Amino acid sequence: MIEWYWALLFFVSLVCNGRAAFKLLVDWKGMLTTCRLVEDTYERLDALPDEAALERDARAPVFVHLVPAFQEPGIATTLKALLESRYPHGRLHIVVAVKEDEERAPHPAMGISTGELVRRFRDELPPLYQKMLSVVALPGPGRKAQQLNWALRPYVLKSLVGDYETSQVYVACSDADSIPDRNIYRWLANDVLTTGGSLAYQGLTLSLANFRRLDVRGRTCAIQQSSIFIRVSIARLINEARRVAWFARLSARAPRLARLLRPVFELGFRRSQICLGHNTFVRLDTLQAIGLFPTSGATEDSTLGYALGARGVVMKALPLLELNDLPETTDGMVRQNARWYKGVLDDVDFLWREWRARPTAYNLAQLVRHVGNKVIEWPIAAAVYPVVGFLGWHLAYQFSDRPLWFVLGIAFPSISLGLTIWVGGIVTQDLIESLAPYYPRPVDVARTTLKAKFFGIFRCQTYWLLATRGAWRVLWAQAREGRFEPAKTDRVTRAVR
Repeated sequence: MIEWYWALLFFVSLVCNGRAAFKLLVDWKGMLTTCRLVEDTYERLDALPDEAALERDARAPVFVHLVPAFQEPGIATTLKALLESRYPHGRLHIVVAVKEDEERAPHPAMGISTGELVRRFRDELPPLYQKMLSVVALPGPGRKAQQLNWALRPYVLKSLVGDYETSQVYVACSDADSIPDRNIYRWLANDVLTTGGSLAYQGLTLSLANFRRLDVRGRTCAIQQSSIFIRVSIARLINEARRVAWFARLSARAPRLARLLRPVFELGFRRSQICLGHNTFVRLDTLQAIGLFPTSGATEDSTLGYALGARGVVMKALPLLELNDLPETTDGMVRQNARWYKGVLDDVDFLWREWRARPTAYNLAQLVRHVGNKVIEWPIAAAVYPVVGFLGWHLAYQFSDRPLWFVLGIAFPSISLGLTIWVGGIVTQDLIESLAPYYPRPVDVARTTLKAKFFGIFRCQTYWLLATRGAWRVLWAQAREGRFEPAKTDRVTRAVR
């Protein structure tokens, strides 16, 4: 007779292995959905209105594109890419938000501050482009959110957009290492003019801008980090919009039934939207309604996504690509993930307050899933899933006299392991390579050596192990010192190497 605790452990491992296999299948489907949308969009770019048509149309939106920057020696690359965008110059304003602390004391390796770099870059531009670019400096301490909000003060906005209605102005955000597609504003303007537009958009970002400078392990990590945006971030926005549209149709046809089902639908079938903080666009009136960029945590972008969702705003997937950098050292990747995990911890308090203020099923689902999937699962997944997989195989033999349970016990961990290699190591690479013709800058991501192929296929979990190290770095600091101060990605030392 099988002891009850072995049976319980077997069924726990069975559920975990089945969930892991199911998530990998969902990720696979999500990547296919996202890549199909990107390919379809780029095939129709020629049908978008050109700059002359948008200049004539008074309904075309105005864009205020913010670039928060601190110790960024390579920011000119991002500014040049933004200025090369195909959009009427009078309706595009780029604002670099720097810090007065850096203005007073530049990094020794740079010699001059980021703000001074931008001003010198602007002085070399033709007068028309000079009018499109401005610099503001945040006084005192503050992170990216404070820099962004300093650039959105009323009198600054008035000087940029004049008397345009806030509903016609979109605030965009890019990192100082971003390389956006030059057609992004045209696509957004066309969406606004033809469909009425969305209150917020999130575009697809790939961490491949510095791919050439990475070693084999770094390139594997770059592919994996990019895959998160493809199979999770954008795929979730696409599917979330479809689910919300389906429920809206149900509400129109059967309002009483929809009222009864709404809590179940929001609790069980809605998903929190992921905002990346770059290649992000939010309508100005919507951003002002939520108090601008949230300043409560280490990562304003994830909090912004939660804040928009809590108020019923569904972000729309923007299927044009942006490239940005990946940290070029192991410690850099760990520090990046540590900063993100600190944002995860900070978001718990934000989501708790949102649920208390608006106790809806959706806000409860945001809180519960965030705690379970990010706060708890992120630090332990790299250890728990391999252990659970082994237990699934081992304990299956305790049920050798029950063919169904035995087969499931053997099959689920085997399927999960196979899909990890297939989806993470093979399909991910193939799909990211398939998007190469659409990159804003040429990048060769093909695996050309046997070593690169081996690392990419069989060490596709390297990135997740580094992410786990980052999470535990935060937890250890919190336990020892009661606090963790997240560090920014250091692009200064990279630039002078």
